[in-house]
Amino acid sequence: MAPRHRRAKVRRLTLGAAAVAASAALASGLVAEAGVAQAAEPRAPAPTPVAPTATPSALTPPALTPPALTPPALTPPALTPPEPASPAVSQPPAPTPAPTTAVAGEEIPAFGVFLKSDARGVARMPLFSRWLGGTELRVGHTYLPGHRWRDIEGAADFLDVWAHWRNKRPDRMLVLNVPMQERNEEGVSDNEVRQLLRRGAAGEFDHHFRVLAERLVELKVPDTVIVLGWEMNGITYTHRCGPDPEAWKKYWNRIVATMRSVPGQKFRFDFTPSRGHDAVPWTKCYPGDDTVDVIGMDSYDQPNGMSFDQQVKEPYGLQHHVDFAKAHGKPISYPEWGLFRNGDNPEYMRRMLAWMDEHRPLYNTLTDYCPHGVWQCGANPKSSHVYRSALFGRGDQAAPPLTPTPTPEPTPPGTTPPPADCTPLDLGSWVEEWLGGKLCLRSDWW
Repeated sequence: MAPRHRRAKVRRLTLGAAAVAASAALASGLVAEAGVAQAAEPRAPAPTPVAPTATPSALTPPALTPPALTPPALTPPALTPPEPASPAVSQPPAPTPAPTTAVAGEEIPAFGVFLKSDARGVARMPLFSRWLGGTELRVGHTYLPGHRWRDIEGAADFLDVWAHWRNKRPDRMLVLNVPMQERNEEGVSDNEVRQLLRRGAAGEFDHHFRVLAERLVELKVPDTVIVLGWEMNGITYTHRCGPDPEAWKKYWNRIVATMRSVPGQKFRFDFTPSRGHDAVPWTKCYPGDDTVDVIGMDSYDQPNGMSFDQQVKEPYGLQHHVDFAKAHGKPISYPEWGLFRNGDNPEYMRRMLAWMDEHRPLYNTLTDYCPHGVWQCGANPKSSHVYRSALFGRGDQAAPPLTPTPTPEPTPPGTTPPPADCTPLDLGSWVEEWLGGKLCLRSDWW
């Protein structure tokens, strides 16, 4: 899918107002869990019309202890997703968990949900887990911005909140989409892309990826799954393969060799095209077994009118993906998947979940914003019910269903609920709008 990046809008403030906001931020610590927006944050990916994106669905998430959160009711908060969306709708009563298909003693595949690229994505994960009756999300998925090389090098103030989440539990997985070129969504011409790929293949950009690898190791996330140059078979990104597949493969191999040369790294590199033929067959871009650890696929419910069976059988579709990975001895993944061109499609949701349960990818992450999602998007109630019913309360240590609580006041659009262990500070609506959310004082700081 094609994440669109935009810089956060910053309104002009008086000098005094800026001072108030700054001092409040210092007083509260402005931790990631507070959900305050960061500048230049990558928007949730928006799949291209031609090539859908898929994410593996571990229907049976691991048995993990859910976070100590007690959000009221099972209605998802009214969040403003990256794409225009209708307001979130109330969810039906807690469904009966579907029977697990995991074999005793067999590791349950990891799954997660893309909720936002910045700190708000981390803050929303425990709320999404609670919506699933305590089922834990083992995968945290985010995207580095691709505006400039300094973004691709992975600024610590962007990565640290994700590293902190990953390191809270040893069985968690951090998945990081990494662009291969700056100006990654700026409509760069094929001729310029061809030249950039050849420069990359010659080693001109190696140092940027060394910096990223060193920062990930310093943040104690050396086992991050790197989804490098995703959807390379399409036309959206500057890191696309089509203008020069041979140079693209050499460039990929240089990046992997550079990042693997950093002491302490344990990275896994995920080669992830979009489903189908798209602009070029994705097999022409495959860089080789030595530098690929996982073979992924981004797969959304598109194009219009295409059935799930057709998505399976089409050239370079779901079945081809599984067969190709098996032939190369690699696990599969679905970093992106969700609804799209066919609207609220519970049959697609049911079939995709079953497909992933059968083929057991290393991980999958659903894209959760309109039109693709099930929690932050109220436009897909039937699909939401299917997804929630399949995953509700999965895992031996999942929390019991929530006891009824009074219905809270609705969260104003565009705000993020603070963590359960934080006391919100009332700074006024205009300051909170500028900051992108409420500030709060963590109870465990005192």
